[in-house]
Amino acid sequence: MHYRQLGKTGLSVSEIGYGSWGIGGSMWIGAEEDESISALHRAIELGVNFIDTARGYGESERIVGRVVREHRGDDLYVATKVPPKNSIWPARSGVDPADTFPGEHIRASLETSLRASGLETFDVLQFHVWSDEWMGRGDWLETIEALKAEGKIRFFGVSVNDYQPGSVLELVRSGHCDTVQAIYNVFHQEPEDELLPTCAEHGVGVIVRVPLDEGALTGRITVDTTFPDGDFRNRYFGGDRKAQVEERINALTADLGISNDEVAAYALRYVLSEQAVSTVIPGMRTVRNVERNAGVGDMSPLTDEERQTLARHRWEKNFYPG
Repeated sequence: MHYRQLGKTGLSVSEIGYGSWGIGGSMWIGAEEDESISALHRAIELGVNFIDTARGYGESERIVGRVVREHRGDDLYVATKVPPKNSIWPARSGVDPADTFPGEHIRASLETSLRASGLETFDVLQFHVWSDEWMGRGDWLETIEALKAEGKIRFFGVSVNDYQPGSVLELVRSGHCDTVQAIYNVFHQEPEDELLPTCAEHGVGVIVRVPLDEGALTGRITVDTTFPDGDFRNRYFGGDRKAQVEERINALTADLGISNDEVAAYALRYVLSEQAVSTVIPGMRTVRNVERNAGVGDMSPLTDEERQTLARHRWEKNFYPG
């Protein structure tokens, strides 16, 4: 496992982090808690030291906290998120920060997360949505500074609205945030245009989520793929999206001369080829997934030709089809 600096925080984080949305049982259906706990333990054994969770991820905070407490003494870093008070994703234009992240809501959410996890502090506290319209308004920044002073959080970040990498640029330039978490993958390359260079310029750590496009870049989605009832992927891969994915993956593998089983490794290496990226947090619900993804750090970096080939497969699409 290789490690990178998380912006200017001084934290050295594993290139492959652990995205724990899928283990919480809230929208990804089918996770077994015993298997999730085994996967988390295995990830830590393999050098993963950055774990991302959220108040809105069902049982995720509790499960993560249990495992982390069993590894006291290890240098593990846990990030969680505060959901918007109005429960609206993504942030909408014209909404006052008093409706989304008032100070009392931030503090109450954090206290709930601390109790659920059994942890004494979180290394990074993130807002689960963001709008640059909130700069200079509300009491969110004052509250964040107070929570840092109290030792309940170490650093502050935001989770960028899905497929809206330009919505956080003013905050990044302000110096008020330590990290941003954004969707970035072979298909969604828009963060390369402005977000990643801006974060690099201002020393803001970049946490990449959805590096495998919710499974599309695993090479295992076909027109015949099905998901359990209640699983959000039924909507994400609705309409003719599965057919589109299968067609694009076939084109990608033919272009690179690789098999479908190799797609995920190439997709993760593509994201990690950007030096502005601090860590990538694929969802990992099984030991097998952990071992496959953690092994990417041992592979050779992409050649310039391979990266250029992957870059040609950019596919900026609507979040949900239809």
